[in-house]
Amino acid sequence: MKVVVDILDFAFTVYQYMIIAYILMSWVPQMRGTGIGQLLERLVEPYLAPFRRFIPPLGFIDISPIVALMALHFAQSGLYAILRQIL
Repeated sequence: MKVVVDILDFAFTVYQYMIIAYILMSWVPQMRGTGIGQLLERLVEPYLAPFRRFIPPLGFIDISPIVALMALHFAQSGLYAILRQIL
């Protein structure tokens, strides 16, 4: 079962970095048109969309990705707590 936890940890970490990369790409609009930008958009935007619906931007600053990263971290912690109970 340690392997399952390691795989989940790796998946959560990779997804968090994908979200961060997607956020940073918003500072350089030309990056969104690249193949990597479009791939990240298809993978990350469905997760970020619900947060953007409920959290309006503050001027030019969109804090919804920060809240989404925190929610992902809490989900990861909750999943690990559940797995520790099962194992």
